[in-house]
Amino acid sequence: MKKLQILGPGCSKCKKLAEDTEKAARDLGLEYEIEKITDIREMIKFGALSTPALAVNGKVKSVGRVLDSESIKKLLSEK
Repeated sequence: MKKLQILGPGCSKCKKLAEDTEKAARDLGLEYEIEKITDIREMIKFGALSTPALAVNGKVKSVGRVLDSESIKKLLSEK
């Protein structure tokens, strides 16, 4: 199971990244858990100084960009 974490304050860009991340995970048929992290102190622990950010299994994969679902699929397919 992959743990997908969306880091951001809950703005429209964060919501879009969350939606596209869920779509990508579903399209790939992954078992996943999605977590939205809105606490700035937690975001800093990840090293994400810009939002939105996407972490997969605790590792930040994208910062400061709203990726489309195809780009997210590529990240989720990495070993």
